[in-house]
Amino acid sequence: MKKVLALCLAVACTALVLAGCNTGGAGSAGQKVKIGVIQFVAHDALDAAYKGFVDGLAEAGYKEGENVSFDFQNAQGEIANCSSIATKLVNDKNDLILAIATPAAQAVAQATGDAKNLPVLVTAVTDPQDAGLVASNEAPGGNVTGTSDLAPVAKQIELLKQLVPEAKTIGFLYSSSEANSVFQIDLARAAAEELGLTTQDFTVSSTNEMQQVVQSMVGKVDAVYAPTDNMIASGMPAVAAIANQNKLPVIVGEVGMVQNGALASYSLDYYELGKITAGQAVKILKGEATPATMPIEYQTEFKLELNEETAQTLGITIPADLQ
Repeated sequence: MKKVLALCLAVACTALVLAGCNTGGAGSAGQKVKIGVIQFVAHDALDAAYKGFVDGLAEAGYKEGENVSFDFQNAQGEIANCSSIATKLVNDKNDLILAIATPAAQAVAQATGDAKNLPVLVTAVTDPQDAGLVASNEAPGGNVTGTSDLAPVAKQIELLKQLVPEAKTIGFLYSSSEANSVFQIDLARAAAEELGLTTQDFTVSSTNEMQQVVQSMVGKVDAVYAPTDNMIASGMPAVAAIANQNKLPVIVGEVGMVQNGALASYSLDYYELGKITAGQAVKILKGEATPATMPIEYQTEFKLELNEETAQTLGITIPADLQ
């Protein structure tokens, strides 16, 4: 009788293992993790954040094609696409969703609805609390947490003054539909006022307007500041072409925009930001933490990025203390 009972228990345990039943988190041995990813638009910074996330997970043992699969979706910069993609990722029963950039994050947060047990990580979001994604950045309180790409905006405005000391009027170029951009522009306006600079806003609602808006700045402002705005970043080559042709220096929010023709920035590293987000994902997948109690994380080191070719085109000499 004891042998029969033992055999039944063994068969039952085997069946549970084969069925994938265990008491661990989604990252338990033998289970393949499904991660849905929504990226608002393709540009260097967001692409780097995603690559850092994938590489960070691989370093932690979650390797694509082995024990993790990614359903990557790009919204092509369209808010409507964000909503439909977010709904799809929620309905597909992913173990975790990564939302890259504020519009994508807002769409996923809304789409989770009653699925509050579905963990959502965000990255490249300037201020998750201001964007309505978390109760507070220190204590998110729900199913959403992640990493912020808040740049040193005041320091970037100071950099503009250093590189263009004769500047009196600064044009702010951004998309007014992006909460992350509006947040940064408020910071930039305060910093500019402290330096005695006059500011003007130049907003775009679509990429089709970008060249016309940039052209309208010529003769009205002495320099341009563009924050980590997704629409502006994706169209930076066109922005830089017009601005540089008209000797209009452009200071920006991140390194990818500098590489695409802007003059300079103090920038964080989006690849490393993605890896920080991956670290959060590992803790969630292993059941070691939940988004509700996991604070938003930030980068604290920023690198000076200068485009020497653009400086030469503009006739700007880089001060010795910035070289």
